[in-house]
Amino acid sequence: MSQFDIQATRRGVMAAGLGLAAAAAIPLAQNAEAKTKQSPKENSTMSSNTFITKDGTQIFYKDWGKGQPVVFHHGWPLSADDWDAQMLFFLDKGYRVIAHDRRGHGRSSQTATGNDMDTYASDVAELAKHLDLKDAIHVGHSTGGGEVARYVAKHGGGGRVAKAALLGAVPPIMLKSDKNPGGLPIEVFDGFRAALVANRAQFFHDIPAGPFYGFNRPGAKVSEGVIDNWWRQGMMGGAKAHYDCIKAFSETDFTDDLKTIDVPVLVMHGDDDQIVPIADSALLSAKLLKKGELKVYKGLPHGMATTHADVINADLLAFFKA
Repeated sequence: MSQFDIQATRRGVMAAGLGLAAAAAIPLAQNAEAKTKQSPKENSTMSSNTFITKDGTQIFYKDWGKGQPVVFHHGWPLSADDWDAQMLFFLDKGYRVIAHDRRGHGRSSQTATGNDMDTYASDVAELAKHLDLKDAIHVGHSTGGGEVARYVAKHGGGGRVAKAALLGAVPPIMLKSDKNPGGLPIEVFDGFRAALVANRAQFFHDIPAGPFYGFNRPGAKVSEGVIDNWWRQGMMGGAKAHYDCIKAFSETDFTDDLKTIDVPVLVMHGDDDQIVPIADSALLSAKLLKKGELKVYKGLPHGMATTHADVINADLLAFFKA
């Protein structure tokens, strides 16, 4: 057989293989489309899905298990995947666990507008309505903690929310001002914006490799997998949304939100948090809440829910059951 005949035969086999793959993909695609059309109640045991907000934004969410709902709100610039250790743990404990990708983040629409706390909270309200959530516990980390505070204060009535937890959260307000002299100067956040514009990929490597998980501390046990996973999540999102979100998490004042919330709130914070310093966040938030409980973790970093998941999960579970 000539080389030409051999190549022709290979091309024929490849073409046949592609044809079979395409034929197999048709029922798979139809199946996927049918699943997407199912209502949340029909597909509530184990699912990943999307819904469309009133302004046309597609929001990705995971909805696993049955029982009392626990809704997880991720930090900037991450996604629902940042809660893997908590989702699996609480699913195993009999809870219904839900986590969404904030607009502009992860697998949700890369929005050019609406990247602000009021809209983030409204998106959560639409998600709660879409999934018919009642008596839910909302857990927010960092920026997600601000999202929880705004959502619970503005949309959490009518039995929607039972409790909330704020982990390394940004409230009451991060930005330094005459009213908040202990905050961080605007130059810090301008630096974030400049680094994101200059080289987002490098910036999103430097944050987890350094202060986020405390990997810059002497003797720290560095995990390259954790760093890579942070980078992966960050690069999935939209640069414009991430840029806008810096203003949202640093300049939004949650003081009135915290004062309004009337459900029990657990405030959890590491005293070595280099991203959201504890003195101007958790220590103030706990005082503003009507039913706030403060838990300080000696030496733990901003990303303690990942680096010390066993400790955080145990304390969250105790709070949920109390």
